[in-house]
Amino acid sequence: MNIIESMKMAGTTLLSNRLRSALTMLGIVIGNASVIAMIGIGEAGQKYVSKQLESLGPNVLFVLPGNEETQRISFEVPRNLVLADAEAIASQVPTVAGVAPELNRRQRVAFKSRNTDVNVIGTTPGFLKVRDFATAKGRFFSDIDMKRNNQVVVLGSKFASKFFGTNNAIGQQIRIKDSKFEVIGVLTEKGSSVGADYDSAVLIPLTTSANRLVGKNSPYGIALDYISASARDGKSVDAAVFQITNLLRLRHKITNEDDFTLRTQKDALSTVGQITGALTIMLAAIAAISLFVGGIGIMNIMLVSVTERTHEIGLRKAIGATQQDILWQFTIEAVIVSAAGGLVGAAIGVSGILLVGALTPLEAAISPIAIASAVGVSGGIGLFFGVFPARRAAKLDPIVALRSI
Repeated sequence: MNIIESMKMAGTTLLSNRLRSALTMLGIVIGNASVIAMIGIGEAGQKYVSKQLESLGPNVLFVLPGNEETQRISFEVPRNLVLADAEAIASQVPTVAGVAPELNRRQRVAFKSRNTDVNVIGTTPGFLKVRDFATAKGRFFSDIDMKRNNQVVVLGSKFASKFFGTNNAIGQQIRIKDSKFEVIGVLTEKGSSVGADYDSAVLIPLTTSANRLVGKNSPYGIALDYISASARDGKSVDAAVFQITNLLRLRHKITNEDDFTLRTQKDALSTVGQITGALTIMLAAIAAISLFVGGIGIMNIMLVSVTERTHEIGLRKAIGATQQDILWQFTIEAVIVSAAGGLVGAAIGVSGILLVGALTPLEAAISPIAIASAVGVSGGIGLFFGVFPARRAAKLDPIVALRSI
């Protein structure tokens, strides 16, 4: 017998026992679908988070108070980063195109009978350029508003819709804590960026926030939660990090360990890539266990099939079939079952990825390499677990097999 005849015979045998063949490949189907879906969802999650980080602004980097160890072991944020540091970065670092310090506090905001707790962000006019925002209505606050501590506010798009609906918010008076603020602008909608939802926040001049809401809680000036800065271009990011580090070390008179931390988009993307990559591998490994279980199922069913078809094996050997012919037939049956299960599982896995892409913000990410690998592995599992039953069938003595009737 040649391989083609063995494949025809194997296909005929499997089709004559459709239910048993379907149950045999069920483990492979589940395993392949799980592996492909987990890898696809993991890649989609990584792309989603990367887009969120990129939406923070072009070539943006962040200066945080306290070093990494301080941030890790301390519940209280250090107050060693002040407005004067941000002003020094803006004026003395040539590779920086803009600087936007921020002072964030949760405050009660009210308008007529409506009130809610919202994130009130004190910042500077450079915020729009650094964080790549624009105003949909009205204007953003200016340097004059900063100098005069004007009580003006710019609303996030979601907050404006929640409080004013379709009415014009410009010129309205809202109350933040115990002070009245005039609405002078509404930001364009941008969506949340890694936990920072500016669409649902309100922005006021940083000096007004420090003098009227928060207070100056540092002996060196207005303490900041962080400073965001944008490099002039992508090639200037590393130079900007170097120059800002040197400047702050001189200003803070640091001789040993830094009392601040610099983070860039590249750092964040690298961290996110490592985390999502590890999670994807872990989930895929867990899902791959079902492939192994499916292989054991194939071996068990094939062993039962050998026992049931002992008489058939004896007849074939009696009329001239060799051990290799029997070995090929049973091995091919196992490979067909596992490969077919792999293809069905791949189709289900791809359908699951498309469904997740349609129902969630995640973008469907279908990996041809993952599909080809999963189907190939399932075929290999069928070959591996099918060899033992096939060898057992091939070694049956024809006389003994014929007496088993």
